[in-house]
Amino acid sequence: MRARTVSSYAVTPGTVYQVFSDASGATVPERIGIRWLTAANVEVSITWSLTTAAASASWHRIGVAGAAPAGAARAQVVVSSSPVAALVISYFENVYLGLPIRSTGNLLPFGTESFEIDTSGWVVETNCALARHAPAVAWAVDNYLAGGSVLAVTASANGNMAARAVERPVVTPGVEYIAYCYLSPPTSGSAAWVELRFYDATDTQIGAKRSPLAAPGTGYYRQRASAIAPAGAVTCGVAVGVDTATAAQILRVETVVVGVAARTLAGSVVPFADASFEADVAGWTRPSGVAVLTRSTPWGAYATNGSYALTVTSATATASTIQSAKFALPAGSGGTSFRLQYSEQVTAGSWTVTRGVRWYDAANTDLGITGSSAATAPTPGWWYLARDHAVPTGATQAAVELTLTAGAVNSVIRLDAVALWQALPLMTVVAQEESASVTLTLRELPVGQLIRVYRVTPDGTRTLVRGPSGLYDGTGVITSDLLVIEDYEAPLAVPVYYVVETTDPVTLARTIRTSDPVTIPHDDINEAWLKDPGNPQRNVKVMVQSGGAPNWQRPIEQATYRVAGRRNAIVLSGVRGGLEGDLKIWTRSDDERAALHWLLDAGNTLLWQAVPGMGVSDIYVSVGGITEGRTGGLATEVWRDWALPLTEADMPVTTGVNGSAGRTWQDILSEFDTWQEVLDTFATWEDVFLDRRIGG
Repeated sequence: MRARTVSSYAVTPGTVYQVFSDASGATVPERIGIRWLTAANVEVSITWSLTTAAASASWHRIGVAGAAPAGAARAQVVVSSSPVAALVISYFENVYLGLPIRSTGNLLPFGTESFEIDTSGWVVETNCALARHAPAVAWAVDNYLAGGSVLAVTASANGNMAARAVERPVVTPGVEYIAYCYLSPPTSGSAAWVELRFYDATDTQIGAKRSPLAAPGTGYYRQRASAIAPAGAVTCGVAVGVDTATAAQILRVETVVVGVAARTLAGSVVPFADASFEADVAGWTRPSGVAVLTRSTPWGAYATNGSYALTVTSATATASTIQSAKFALPAGSGGTSFRLQYSEQVTAGSWTVTRGVRWYDAANTDLGITGSSAATAPTPGWWYLARDHAVPTGATQAAVELTLTAGAVNSVIRLDAVALWQALPLMTVVAQEESASVTLTLRELPVGQLIRVYRVTPDGTRTLVRGPSGLYDGTGVITSDLLVIEDYEAPLAVPVYYVVETTDPVTLARTIRTSDPVTIPHDDINEAWLKDPGNPQRNVKVMVQSGGAPNWQRPIEQATYRVAGRRNAIVLSGVRGGLEGDLKIWTRSDDERAALHWLLDAGNTLLWQAVPGMGVSDIYVSVGGITEGRTGGLATEVWRDWALPLTEADMPVTTGVNGSAGRTWQDILSEFDTWQEVLDTFATWEDVFLDRRIGG
């Protein structure tokens, strides 16, 4: 049985495309493919996925990726199964065809992260064979990073087995990196692991961090390993394996990522390894007492960040002091205030906790501890605890120090998501005169809650502020505790402030923050801004000709009926339209002229802004057919005379601010081998920034 899309879609030969779907079939496995066509709709070939290993009525992912062959101009999606009887039903849903979807910030190329193409990004290291499998895995419907194929690492004989990625991304010494992937172990007792490795300029391994999986079963579990690149490190790599494997046992691997490790909270000086305990207890020790420090087990049983937590167990009802490693502070931290925060859960007995930070100078001299009085650890469930600490003068390092007193024998407490960061204002606003915008920085946001952001003008008017997915209207989910918003639609030379509302989607509890006022300076009343709300990189400042605003018209649709014997006509009117008129401006250089053309090329709704006092409010407009004329004089004169026909438009509410969404130069290095490939793939630098490819 085979079905395909009615439409075909443009593709570029040599470019890799990905297709996937969710499928369900109780009696027959499925596969999916990309059917390549010529410009005349003649089939060139079909790139097929593996057939799912077994039939499954549960929704599961099927997928494949491959390069468009020579001669291909279009493509269709094809799904297929092989029923052995009539009236067998296969279901397909949530279909995607496009460029490969990669994990944000991944230093590995798509062919190493995903196994939708082949296994060429991986090699055998010890006692194993590599292949692709297509198990019927019930991935979340919106987990578009997981594919239909996984890497199968099969033990050749009894003993340790390991495989590693071929790619070696470049690293910077002193920066913390993280490697993670999904591991499906042969058994729940298998000693499966993922390892992050570092290499010097001679490709000699000079460091590694292994993170063993404490699997509760044989499902797919994301396992993380993180470490700071040591001195001399030039590249890094990732490996997976199983210790003491039995011959023919299979470790399955999916979605492999290596990147810069994110801190549990923005600005925290605590490395990911010491904050999240994904591999072990990292640099935490017990200077005094009888408490035992271990990583929680199994995977996913205790955690608020990642999949594990620090477990502290005391066999006696006594006090123990636990301390982290020393962490470097930013220069000039002395005299400031730092906030210590962590999450805790009491799982046995009871505890009294004294929270503190011990400070050190550059010579590791102990400058003392700042702390709080002892308090009972709250129960039940997870609690976030925070306290501010003053940094003594001369301090360059800090260590988190907790005194934990067990209230009963065999008491157990879990700690996770440890963070120590400079306590900065929850909101800051800064006017950016050169771009006529306001930068709004929000800190310590509650991840997972919904966010709404208003701009408030002196007359009390509230306007929703624009973000990458449209307006911050209370439907977007907070994904990071730090959010930087660049508001390019704030009025010129008018004080405004911002109101931020966060809402818990379960309890509907709401928190409101209000910023200080801020004003965008604008000194020259003869200059105005034309802005594209979705593409602020195209915004341009222009000089308005004498008279300032256009001579506005407001058209209206009317029908006039003259009744015999009646003096006055009957006039039926529609709603009077918005403003219409020609805006007369000058551009004063070739660069300004090119910038204005670039702004107008897309034909998007624009925002026209002038300073107060010109008799014109900020207005969203559509621009009709433009006129560009010379101002007379020499042919070399660069000034141009423009007439822009404007029609008032509504504020775009679904348009998001275009951006790189975490895209960096490393993504270019991971995806392309040469600059010629970049030139062949993108038409402009803006297209590189937005990952907007030729023919895409």
